[in-house]
Amino acid sequence: MQRACITGGAGFIGSNLADRLRSDGVEVVIVDDLSTGRLDFVRELLTDPGATLHQGDVLDQRVLERAFEGCDWVFHLQANADVRHGLEHPRVDLEQNTIATATVLEAMRAVGVSKIAFSSTGSVYGEPDIFPTPEDAPFPIQTSLYAASKLAGEGMIGAYTHGFGFTGLVFRFVSILGERYTHGHVFDFYCALKRDPTRLRVLGNGRQEKSYLYVKDCVEAMMTAAHAHEDRAGELGVYNLGTDETVVVDDSIAIICEQMGVEPVLEHTGGTRGWPGDSPLILLDCERIRSIGWAPTVSIREAILRTLRWFDANPGIWNASAASEARVA
Repeated sequence: MQRACITGGAGFIGSNLADRLRSDGVEVVIVDDLSTGRLDFVRELLTDPGATLHQGDVLDQRVLERAFEGCDWVFHLQANADVRHGLEHPRVDLEQNTIATATVLEAMRAVGVSKIAFSSTGSVYGEPDIFPTPEDAPFPIQTSLYAASKLAGEGMIGAYTHGFGFTGLVFRFVSILGERYTHGHVFDFYCALKRDPTRLRVLGNGRQEKSYLYVKDCVEAMMTAAHAHEDRAGELGVYNLGTDETVVVDDSIAIICEQMGVEPVLEHTGGTRGWPGDSPLILLDCERIRSIGWAPTVSIREAILRTLRWFDANPGIWNASAASEARVA
């Protein structure tokens, strides 16, 4: 791999991947409209002549074609990841996840790039009957528009591998934690406790069981798979990315509170789900990615603690979130 493009490359996972690729000597091209990605995450990287930024929309095929020119791989990470509020804006997932993926694929075909790695989600399994859930588990009814839109993207990538000889990688992530993490359970709890350390509202009954993966382990898994599939044209590789652990929501809150030195009263809203589409249990079978030489190195507890330390070192991240919520309220 000599040159790679990352859509959403100024985001949480994308910027960590960009750093890793550049450290391996790969030229990096970032496409990001900076609506949720942050220039701060890639500012230092962009001082390197081997890294460039195309600020633009992934729905604009001309922007993508310019960015993809001369690339070996496209890592398509850009997406709307707001699972919780998906039903309030149903078209957003369709446009930002499904149509955007179709646009990426067509831009690749137009300039002759044929290797794509796609960030999907473990949520495509809905609420499965098999735990840990393997990649070949039957799909139940989709429980979120986010997952449905990602599954549609997976289908298109499979069709391009079959029809146009693409090399396709699909990564079904659990929730990712680590440096530059700016949305999700841990972020929300941290921000809420900074605002009011005496109480914490918890959606659901607090017994939901989640799996998390440290971001640098996630990036390492993607790189391992990309190297393994470098010469496999016309093949689709689907990989779960996670750990063999889970953590109960209330237990993750205990870790956060211990690190922050607070003892709030927990106020549970009740029910087994925090919102429609919130799976009560997520645990993926990751034997397939392990079989090609990858294994996680950081526990869920340590991933939470590293994330919290990054928050402490970057107060502007959660201060901005608090200010935004205050304006909305």
